[in-house]
Amino acid sequence: MTAPPKTLPTVVLVHGAWADGSSWRLVVPLLLDKGIPVVAVQNPTTSLAADVEATRLALDAIEGPVVLVGHSWGGAVITQAGNDPKVKALVFVAALPPKADESVGDLVGSHPSPPGLSQIIDDGRGMLKLSPEGWVRDVAQDIPEQDARVLAVVQPPLPASTFGDRITEAAWATRPNWFIVSAADRVVSIELQRELAARLNARTTELNSSHLSILSQPRAVADVIVEAVDSVAVAG
Repeated sequence: MTAPPKTLPTVVLVHGAWADGSSWRLVVPLLLDKGIPVVAVQNPTTSLAADVEATRLALDAIEGPVVLVGHSWGGAVITQAGNDPKVKALVFVAALPPKADESVGDLVGSHPSPPGLSQIIDDGRGMLKLSPEGWVRDVAQDIPEQDARVLAVVQPPLPASTFGDRITEAAWATRPNWFIVSAADRVVSIELQRELAARLNARTTELNSSHLSILSQPRAVADVIVEAVDSVAVAG
């Protein structure tokens, strides 16, 4: 007897700081090829509240269950926005998911700074960017150099104040979680990633990748997302 087809959740992808939704461009087609509905959020990266609101607007437009995926700073965004009842599972990719009343700055400050943090440039008005060499050596060292330099050119600034924005309720405390650790990360502490994965009781995968596994190893990232999708898909 043939099993009935499953109703798949929508995957909502939330990008990190100094980036936009196009950072998922290699992951998206791999999900679409499996018939999985996908939405990539375009966050303003101006504050945690603004990014959460942008993500909530995307969630509001979706009918049915959602698997919410966040890369880097996006991990904080989905930790807050993921409290929407539509969200059934969370996937964190080299991410920074705080607990309630904790900020990304608290997490980053809890471990020695990796090399990439020294490449953050303040414009004197509290707006931060990463230097081109930081992109090449520390953020995206396993993709072609020209691609990394393009990312440096198109990056939006990030207010330094975002590091102090605090979570009020952590969605990961009440939902199944997946965590992809970037084991060659030079901008987010690898040990911090491992500790966070353990704190979340997440199903954990380690990739020998830079911070940008979503561009250097998109198939491995997509495989984890598909696993999360399969876990919440329902027959019907």
